[in-house]
Amino acid sequence: MTFITILIGKLVQTLSRLRGTNGSAAPGLVVERLNPKFLNKILQKLPHGVIVISGTNGKTTTTKIITELLRAENLRVFTNNTGSNFVRGVISAVLDKISLTGKFDYDLAVLELDEAHAVKFCAAVPIDYALLLNVQRDQLDRFGEIDHTADLLNTVAGQAKKAVVLNREDPRIAKIHVKHAVFFGLSDTLKETFPSDDNLLTAPAQTSTRSTHTKHPINNPQAPALTLLESLSDKRASFKINQKHYSTALKLTGIYNAFNATGALALCLTVFPNLAPANLIKTLSNIEGAFGRGETFTYNGATIELFLVKNPSAFQLSLASFADNEHDYMIAINDLIADGRDVSWLWNVDFSALPKEIAATSGIRATDIALRLKYDEKTVKTIEPDLTLALKALCKNPETPKRIFATYTAMLELRKIITGKSIL
Repeated sequence: MTFITILIGKLVQTLSRLRGTNGSAAPGLVVERLNPKFLNKILQKLPHGVIVISGTNGKTTTTKIITELLRAENLRVFTNNTGSNFVRGVISAVLDKISLTGKFDYDLAVLELDEAHAVKFCAAVPIDYALLLNVQRDQLDRFGEIDHTADLLNTVAGQAKKAVVLNREDPRIAKIHVKHAVFFGLSDTLKETFPSDDNLLTAPAQTSTRSTHTKHPINNPQAPALTLLESLSDKRASFKINQKHYSTALKLTGIYNAFNATGALALCLTVFPNLAPANLIKTLSNIEGAFGRGETFTYNGATIELFLVKNPSAFQLSLASFADNEHDYMIAINDLIADGRDVSWLWNVDFSALPKEIAATSGIRATDIALRLKYDEKTVKTIEPDLTLALKALCKNPETPKRIFATYTAMLELRKIITGKSIL
């Protein structure tokens, strides 16, 4: 049965790609219906088990960091890097790597999973470890109230057989009670830099949210952290790991990715406690972000950095990292299903750090974001829903470097326009 399942899955995958798609959905759907226990049977053979990474922000980059850290330790890591963090996407990723005879030559699986689909995955495949990053107001039209999202992650935590790594600074993550909990966290000096979802909701739109964190102290302030992000300064980060201090330059861009790296380090040392932290830090110094997370491109002679933003916290931290007066800015907002249909979250973002004049707004909600910027006393030169036309307007003056903040589907389309290639 396994041979037939794999054969049919690979045929569907090939046909899907011939039709111009990446084949991440259809093969998974066919295999799931043909053999519901296929994924469980394959992944349960892995000697070091299955790891799930979930949460609202940072899943893709954190999964990439963990994968590269462990591969540098000569571990064979399977991951779902096809861009789909649903169960069917995992199946399709397996089909990419498995032989017709069922040979799947890996030591462990590190899987990024959407919060709701992580629950479905755990119902189908027993997991060994979980890393839970945060809970933010993201796509509430899909998941409902934020506490429901927290409940989903709590269910995932309860399914991990060996250990769960938790973000000590997120109040909804920190209060998850499991037998084998490990924490990662921030030094006291950095806590104001990373506002929680509650901070963003209570802070006035014109007031910096970075000064409001202490209004909502963490639920578990005494929990010791296996890894701690101690300080950040100009692309350098200092970590405290098992009471020892390590400092390194980072190729990862954005303050939030330094915190993602803190969680990744905690996960690696939880699964493999004998790994040398110094070696992990050395590998970390050369890891770059995932696609759309600070990638740099050249388009029409202009240098462009592209950043994914999908909720208030992600946007606020991106602005804290990348807003200045040295770049021209474009903000591209879509409201398709993959973005989340409700974009009212834009009103919880403080845009005051951006320059007075914004080069362009674009996407389906170009007018909405332009209106939001007006309330923060920003002037938008070009309001153009068409992403290609907006991009051309942005690059009229190629001498000034550009930065674009974009929601998920807008980011994918912009990346395709700039590179001429689709990742899907």
